[in-house]
Amino acid sequence: MAATATAAPAVRTAPRGRAARIMLRTLQVVLGVFFAVASGVPKLIAHPTAVESFDKLGWGAPGMYTTGALELLGGVALLLPLLSSLAATAFIGLMVGAFIVTVTAFGGENAATPLVLIVPLAWIAWARREETTKLVTRLRA
Repeated sequence: MAATATAAPAVRTAPRGRAARIMLRTLQVVLGVFFAVASGVPKLIAHPTAVESFDKLGWGAPGMYTTGALELLGGVALLLPLLSSLAATAFIGLMVGAFIVTVTAFGGENAATPLVLIVPLAWIAWARREETTKLVTRLRA
């Protein structure tokens, strides 16, 4: 009797349909540009509204520049296949923090924005999770 081994089917994490892949990639680009340019750059150039917000929080320039740098780097990482899932996961954490800060320090004005952004970020993180596995494998090697 010959034993037959059945190989486990390959796990496919990326969306299967062409339209879904295009939509996911478009979402990554839009969110990457949003976080890098629309959110990160104003903090890095010390736009008056960013300075005012971080001063109100008591975080000042160091908090503003750190947050801006993280948003810029994370926005770029969303565009890189190997880092996209990790970046989306990190942004989910940042959005949870942004929601808490918005509710507690700013009276809830625009508190829905970070919550809304969590949904597409979660999709990116889930759909590209295989890339995080590849990254961990490379780092361990």
